[in-house]
Amino acid sequence: MTTKAHFRVDPKLATLLGESYTSTERALRELVDNAWDADAERVSIRLPDPMTNDPIVIEDNGTGMTPDELRNIYLKIADDRRSRSKDDRTNRLMRLVKGRKGIGKFAGLAAAQLMVVETRAHGQKTRIAIPKHVLLDASRQRDLETIDLDLQTESCEEEDHGTIVTLSELDQTKSFPQPEVLRRLLVREYVRADKFQVTVNGDPLKLEDIGGDSKETTFEVSDGTRTRILLTIAAKPLAKSEAGFVFRVDGKLVGKPTFCGLDEEVDIPEKVRNRLYGEIEASGLPVTADWGELIENSHALAEIKQQVRAFASSHVREVCKQEVNLARARLAREYKARIEALPEHRRQFATEAVERVLAKYFAESDDRIRMLAGLVLDALEHDEYYKVCENIANAAGSDVMAIAEFLEEFGLVDMAVMVNQARRRLAFLDGFEKLATDKTVKEAPVHQAVERNLWMLGAQYGLIASNRTLKTIVEKYLEKNYSGKRAANRPDLFLGTSVTNQRLLIEFKKPSETVGRDDEAQATKYRDELSQAHGMVNIEVLIVGGKVDAGMSALYQQRETSFKSYEAIIADARNQLSWLLKELTAEH
Repeated sequence: MTTKAHFRVDPKLATLLGESYTSTERALRELVDNAWDADAERVSIRLPDPMTNDPIVIEDNGTGMTPDELRNIYLKIADDRRSRSKDDRTNRLMRLVKGRKGIGKFAGLAAAQLMVVETRAHGQKTRIAIPKHVLLDASRQRDLETIDLDLQTESCEEEDHGTIVTLSELDQTKSFPQPEVLRRLLVREYVRADKFQVTVNGDPLKLEDIGGDSKETTFEVSDGTRTRILLTIAAKPLAKSEAGFVFRVDGKLVGKPTFCGLDEEVDIPEKVRNRLYGEIEASGLPVTADWGELIENSHALAEIKQQVRAFASSHVREVCKQEVNLARARLAREYKARIEALPEHRRQFATEAVERVLAKYFAESDDRIRMLAGLVLDALEHDEYYKVCENIANAAGSDVMAIAEFLEEFGLVDMAVMVNQARRRLAFLDGFEKLATDKTVKEAPVHQAVERNLWMLGAQYGLIASNRTLKTIVEKYLEKNYSGKRAANRPDLFLGTSVTNQRLLIEFKKPSETVGRDDEAQATKYRDELSQAHGMVNIEVLIVGGKVDAGMSALYQQRETSFKSYEAIIADARNQLSWLLKELTAEH
């Protein structure tokens, strides 16, 4: 039987229809959430082969919908199912409802031009087709209620239930849906879910889909309990609520994630530990009556945790070693020239000091690692900051010596050197702040201070030229003949890095000046000449002054041009150094 059905409009329609999904895979995840809310225990997603016209099919064995439910609930735009539930839980399996805004059920239309819904419940099978263009055209006219949709119904087996969503005429403006991308989106949410199996092209989600380095092992404890461990070290830290191992007893998840004592190993950084994601399958372990927790004083549990800790610790350290070696190779290229320029008797010490930094801080960002390694090399190259800091302020030194004595006991004298260097740089920043906030100061003094302390701008930059003419820069540093019209023009400061080949051109203004769009022209002319006429690419422009025009939105700043105040540069550098001191002195 075929009848007509219509959309029911919610006042939030205009806002919600403006939502979009950044990828087809994210839209499909919404449909999986709908199956979860429908108390499904199995969801099958079939993606088409690349370059075919086959549809995407999402099938679940949830509660399904009757014709009335499809008319009055499903077709109500922006209906939030939580408003129909007293405790935000599903009726049968008491799951926390994921649906939030009532429009996720139409997420398939973000990927396709036609969505067909076939659903079965209480002996009735209902089918409805929703064309995307009809929905969008009507929503612009605010007359969705007038759309006639064919609602086809027929009888089915009373016990038959579930929903099939078929997405046809896929949007060609979006990348073709990738199974591995979809699996990564779904795995963290659902691989540990109880009574909920998701398959993509017939293959169930598994731990390895998280991405990263995976490993597994099996063993037996003394009482005969056979245990299987699966773990993955993800590429990036997970949320604290997700990281760690969960126990699966007789197929059912029990308790919250745990590190099985791995969190007591202080030499494994928290950021590394929080990349660990695993499962422990141990049938027969004793659990509480409600299956909510494991019996903590179980001898078998204690033995399993001990085995898991040893296995995970070994694997984490193996991965850490690999990553340290990669970071070492990357930094070796970056600092090779600096180390080779040191006196011969210092080179080995410098290499070992940089490697100790990597071993301890490899989980930090590249910028922080560069700062740490740069501090070590700065201290070994020269100590010119000391006299500067003496004239700026009386930097306290007694506590540094105390820290040095403590660190020396643990063979980390180089850390004490870094503490000393960091404190001197902080003292320098105090003095530079006075200079850069003095409205009577010209460009030259601040220019010279930055030129001699490039670490303020980031450890990745090295000086190419400062206040040299374009002709000199091109002929001396690029080894090319100058062919431009601005031979005598002098960029204030020109920086570069040999590793990423990224250059930074800085235009300084007086501390009394507020910089904005009007200050951009001169610096960009320099950049354009170096880029277009002389083949120097990857040049960013930084305009620095006392303040940045508050009326200039960040949206107007191009990717290759930015504006900063002296105070912002000082604040960034001070935050990095303060973090460093906190890390180093924590050892004390």
